[in-house]
Amino acid sequence: MQDYARRKGNTHCWELGHLSGTGMMLKTLLITSLLGWAQCQESQSMTLEEKTVIRDQIIEMFDHAYGSYMKYAYPADELMPLSCRGRVRGQEPNRGDIDDSLGKFSLTLIDTLDTLVVLNKLDEFEDAVRKTVKDVRLDNDVVVSVFETNIRVLGGLLGAHVMADLLRQRGERMQWYQDELLHMANELGHRLLPAFNTTSGLPYPKVNLRYGVLNPLSRTGTESDTCTACAGTMILEFAALSRLSGESVFEEHARKALDVLWERRQRGSDLVGTVINIHNGEWVRRDSGVGAGIDSYYEYLMKAYILLGDNVFLERFNIHYSAIMKYISQPPLLLNVHMHNPTVSVRSWMDSLLAFFPGLQVLRGDLKPAIETHEMLYQVTKQHKFLPEAFTTEFRVHWGQHLLRPEFAESTYYLYKATGDPYYLRVGQSIVEKLNAYARVPCGFAAVQDVRTGTHEDRMDSFFLAEMFKYLYLLFSEKTQLPIDIDDYIFTTEAHLLPVSLSTTQPSCQGNNTESVPVSQEEDLFTHSCPSTETLFPNNPSFAKTIRDSYKYLTGVGRAFHPLPVREIELPLHDNGMEPVEFLKSMGISLTPLNEVMARDRGSQKEHKGVYRVKLVAEVSQTPEEEEVVPHVVQLISPPFLGRTVLTAGPAKFGMDLTKQEHGVKGSIVKASPYTACGPIDNAVDLKGHIALALRGDCMFAAKARWLQEAGAIGVIFIDHREGSNSEETPLFQMVGDGDSTEDITMPLVFLFSHEGAVLTAALEEHQNVDVLLLPKERQLGHDKTEKTVGMNIKLRLAEDGELEEGAATGPTLEFVLEKEEVALLNEEEEAEELKGERQSQQQHFCAKAAQNDRTEPCSADSSQTLNSNSGPDTNP
Repeated sequence: MQDYARRKGNTHCWELGHLSGTGMMLKTLLITSLLGWAQCQESQSMTLEEKTVIRDQIIEMFDHAYGSYMKYAYPADELMPLSCRGRVRGQEPNRGDIDDSLGKFSLTLIDTLDTLVVLNKLDEFEDAVRKTVKDVRLDNDVVVSVFETNIRVLGGLLGAHVMADLLRQRGERMQWYQDELLHMANELGHRLLPAFNTTSGLPYPKVNLRYGVLNPLSRTGTESDTCTACAGTMILEFAALSRLSGESVFEEHARKALDVLWERRQRGSDLVGTVINIHNGEWVRRDSGVGAGIDSYYEYLMKAYILLGDNVFLERFNIHYSAIMKYISQPPLLLNVHMHNPTVSVRSWMDSLLAFFPGLQVLRGDLKPAIETHEMLYQVTKQHKFLPEAFTTEFRVHWGQHLLRPEFAESTYYLYKATGDPYYLRVGQSIVEKLNAYARVPCGFAAVQDVRTGTHEDRMDSFFLAEMFKYLYLLFSEKTQLPIDIDDYIFTTEAHLLPVSLSTTQPSCQGNNTESVPVSQEEDLFTHSCPSTETLFPNNPSFAKTIRDSYKYLTGVGRAFHPLPVREIELPLHDNGMEPVEFLKSMGISLTPLNEVMARDRGSQKEHKGVYRVKLVAEVSQTPEEEEVVPHVVQLISPPFLGRTVLTAGPAKFGMDLTKQEHGVKGSIVKASPYTACGPIDNAVDLKGHIALALRGDCMFAAKARWLQEAGAIGVIFIDHREGSNSEETPLFQMVGDGDSTEDITMPLVFLFSHEGAVLTAALEEHQNVDVLLLPKERQLGHDKTEKTVGMNIKLRLAEDGELEEGAATGPTLEFVLEKEEVALLNEEEEAEELKGERQSQQQHFCAKAAQNDRTEPCSADSSQTLNSNSGPDTNP
């Protein structure tokens, strides 16, 4: 790496960074350092001493995270950093598909093995390898994700084997090692192979480590769909396993899956969809992007070429890449489009997983869009501290969760390697400090449940140790400080290290050459090589800054403040029910009394050129109210509840409209498996004909509804995954779709906050069979119907018994019968022919009958009064 010159002006910035490095536990110093970077980040390089301090800080953070896992969680798969204990599948509440990463095989330990080598913790690495060989079993009766197990566990074992073999060859340590990790990788590969037993060659998304897929004991094999990335992210690990073990079967299956995805691309746009049917190869979801569901498919095409030297993968990648840059990339944004009509954007938000893409563009040699998108992502982190799990094209939070994902750090590392620009060191420094300031807890680092509130979630995924610390440490390290030559390796999508020498030292097994498909494509400068920055930007060392500057204030954060000339505005507002000042504040307009502005700026006002006075006359009219959220209820009607337990629920903007169903929808409730319902439903037989319970999170409401409707559910009750939420303190909202058409969803959907959801699930656990009624709140059983208060003017007169004013209507009448000081109200229906000469405004006349009165007087107009009647049509007299 280039040794950057020290500048005198850097002293202040360095001191702030030093304080944050030595006092990282003090949030005040961390925040101070964050503020300090804003002043010096663009103009100052970073000294070797400062890089050393930050690198030491990264090591300390890793020790805290890894040490907490080993102390509180091992041999469990993951650490629960808030509870300070391990997450063991089956012993903690089911989180749905998220738990499919857990296979009772000490996931975090295996995922971290080669990180220990990169961080030069060779003693810890040797100890961890011994623990893995001694303690880890791979034949557990557990259903796991094929994708996650491949990239995390198989990749972790292969990367660790490569490192162990290297250290053994050096003769300094690991002399006892006899390829045990490779043998474990081979065993795991064979346990994953049953997933490829499909007619198309695309793998099942899940497999039972002991029983495979089709065995009656496997509890899986009913799935019909998988994501594109899930099927297309096998080639690096499977090919490496074939090359290292000599068994070609792994690489053959991985190549076949890639062939199917390539053949199924949309030929007009050269794009692929997000979800595909594993049996017939038809697309299930046709939205196309570079984020969740597709991301690592593109990554593995490029990296398969680098690792294996097979031109067919590069050819395919280049064709896809041209399509991406034509339709999906709208710098600095990366949008999702319809694969068959790619000029149409299918959603207005982006997910955080696309943050890997600038790093992939660096490998492609396309630096300008990589710099643009990375800068956009950096501005989002400035605004929200971390990348939200999803954010809108206006950079507002869409999903507030942040799982300590490493993709942004990964792209930062690649851009620094490509440009040598110290700006990216400062970006890396901000990542380090924000992790310490906002994610560090006593037992590790905790995911952020919502970046807007800073609340934590009790999870520390294994990829945090496998990837985040690897990229951050490499960012601040010189090549001479690393125990390996990092340029000899390619990173898998989980940042595991595979040697690029595999293509020459371990030749392809027979039958593993994928045929190249003849294509016509315009080649550019980067089609077959990655040019140097001198080629791209000759004689322009500040090229990256020039590109970034266009997006520097993209989100409005960090913009220098320049006072504008005074504008005086008079606002004679005609208030129709709203406070004018509050109304303007809601529009983002702040008002200052004119006399205060004049007093403050009297001396300088004349210096402003173009100062003018605007007289704005605005009438604030009552705007139509936002669409009212009609409260719904989940009413428990089976014994022992019998309608007495009523839970307030929110409606959905799609699915069956319960307000148009006179009697609501009745059914017994069954909890979906997986509980999040973000994939094929395992208990479809139990669920058919019943109302499903599903947990909010991990995917859109519409996606859950489709899976559950396909399984045969007649309705869905979604339960909030945020602990403590309740209908009394949290406003009801209407669930919305996913941007696509939701006309296919025809069953009713309601939403319960976690407090009400806990009541319902507790009832189900206690009584097993619980019947509920889904309907609008105003129609719940046993609820007295109340009409809106009606005001009317009543004209009274006293008349003789049986006497009726000439010309009065003879319709329904009310008689006040006064007998012995008691009053009874009688409602009589009298049908008669309409009288001629009907009055212009027909009135009802109420006659009072007074027993034994000898005179009557007509009521004057002044004696009219208003009667408020709440009695419904069924009220008895």
